[in-house]
Amino acid sequence: MKILTFIISLAASLPLFSQVYTPPAAPTTQPQQPPTDTGPAQKPKESSSPLGQEIPMLDPSAETVTVGGVTIPLGDNRLLKARFEKYLNQPAESDAEAKAYRETIAKILQTISPLRDKAPNLKEAFLLLPGASSYPGDANLCSSLAEAVYVALLAKKDGNQLKELNQSIETEKNAIIREADWAARNDRDTNIGNSQPAAGGNSGQGGGRANNAAAANPGAGTSSLKYKETLRRITEIEALKKTNIIRTEAQTIQTKTQYQVTMVQWFAQRRYEHVLMAARFYNQIWKDGDSTLRIDKNSDVSKLFAQSLGISPTIASLDSLSNEAIREVDKYIEAFNYLLAQNEVHSASQRLMEAYALGEYLSPVATLPIEKKRRVALYVRDLHELYGALQARDYVRGKTLSDQLKITAKDFPSSKVDSLISGYTLASDLAIEDAKAQLLARNSEKAEEKIKKAAEIWPTNPKLQEFRTLVSNSGAIVTARNDFDRLLSEGNYREIAKRQYEFAPAIQGDATREDAFKQIMQNLMVIESALGKAGEFSRVGQNYSAWEQLADIREQFPDDPKLGRELELLAPKVADFTLALDKARQFESRNPKQTGSALTWFLKARSIYPQSQQAEKGIQRLLDEILPEG
Repeated sequence: MKILTFIISLAASLPLFSQVYTPPAAPTTQPQQPPTDTGPAQKPKESSSPLGQEIPMLDPSAETVTVGGVTIPLGDNRLLKARFEKYLNQPAESDAEAKAYRETIAKILQTISPLRDKAPNLKEAFLLLPGASSYPGDANLCSSLAEAVYVALLAKKDGNQLKELNQSIETEKNAIIREADWAARNDRDTNIGNSQPAAGGNSGQGGGRANNAAAANPGAGTSSLKYKETLRRITEIEALKKTNIIRTEAQTIQTKTQYQVTMVQWFAQRRYEHVLMAARFYNQIWKDGDSTLRIDKNSDVSKLFAQSLGISPTIASLDSLSNEAIREVDKYIEAFNYLLAQNEVHSASQRLMEAYALGEYLSPVATLPIEKKRRVALYVRDLHELYGALQARDYVRGKTLSDQLKITAKDFPSSKVDSLISGYTLASDLAIEDAKAQLLARNSEKAEEKIKKAAEIWPTNPKLQEFRTLVSNSGAIVTARNDFDRLLSEGNYREIAKRQYEFAPAIQGDATREDAFKQIMQNLMVIESALGKAGEFSRVGQNYSAWEQLADIREQFPDDPKLGRELELLAPKVADFTLALDKARQFESRNPKQTGSALTWFLKARSIYPQSQQAEKGIQRLLDEILPEG
């Protein structure tokens, strides 16, 4: 910027010189200057957006939000953007009903919090859920939470009943075992010891055989059917007991899984306050320390935790991430309010978009005043319209919108938009100029190719209409006249002289064009004459004479390129002479003027080239000041 200011001030301080062609003094429309950047326009990169996605949009391109190292998918990008625009035009949820709802949620969290002064009260917190579910913004999620808690309590009660049943079965089994043990020890056959001796036999030996036979017979003790039935009943009781235990565990796991599915669903929906309430109810219902989420290892939720944190998801991790998300939303809204106060609407809109994407149902987002949201809404509307204009290659409209956005938001990143518009418009203009040149060269195929390229780059280029008019009026005289006007506006006087025999009959009868043509030809003749004389001087080794000849004519025609090139070729050969002249003029132009130093350098220049008219004029000028005639 400092360099540009210096160049402008330097140009303003230089004296005005005559040109090869000086337009008439009458007020006329000045010819448009050609662009300074004549290099070939770079081919734009193919991209879904004309900006190559370089300008930050109010649009999470990855469709995710990262909280505490966990990446949460946001779903359909277009749907999120539509919901965000709807949010920007909704009034704040700050009425009495909304305030009462948030107070109820806070009271529930406090009632069942393990950090409260009293012990957590599950029943009191449970009774508050129906009142919270009556608020429309709750979407009946508190009612769903109450139902999940109720089902969990019923399942837990059923599990307790199964445990009581197992205890009663265990009592029955122990009684049966005691009875069987007593029978095994004491039960005998009633005939033992009462048998009579057989006739004609040895009473002692016969009696012994009778007792042994009676004792070996089934029907009493461990050989009885009753004892065997007792063993079968004990086995049956054990199987029933194990079945009840398995059923209790399966029912507990099933109930926990159903409860956890609801929590994960609310976390994915970014209902973090409901996740916190569900987590605290969970810890009060099941106090067994089992908090692992029973979800499929291949599911998206499991991958989020495993790939981001390298751990299995738990109830505590959902609770922690929900608290972290709530804190992040508070920080986003704080940053939004500060940026908006500084009129940095672009950055403020991004922070609000992030806050909304992360926690659209949280209080800081829901209670944001409509006045602040409308400022962002208007900015976002113009921003999206700008992207649409650039995609449609309507660079005139794009430039207008870019200028408006610069006023609306002082932090709007306009450099890429402006450079894109400048690059594409320049490429289109150059293609049109090339098409004109090809048309004049009678190369219609090349001209058609170039004009198609110009239309593809910038379909609404106003110069396309000019080209259409040129085609419709493409007669030789009209074409030559148009070329003369174009070259005149571009300052390409050498080309006019080169094609003088083509332009002379075309402009005949037009006083303005004829005057310009004559002036150009006369001045170029003067320049060519000076160039011829300088060439003769240079040919015989008088480079100082040649340079001074061209330098004098250069003061009259500073914009002639051929004259400038010849001076550049002579500059190394006369460097000592030109250096002395420059030094003398510098000392002469200083304030206060250093006359002695200036005179010394002019004398040195004359010593280098004694016939120098410029050195002689400088010496005489200084002598007139030192020794005035009076």
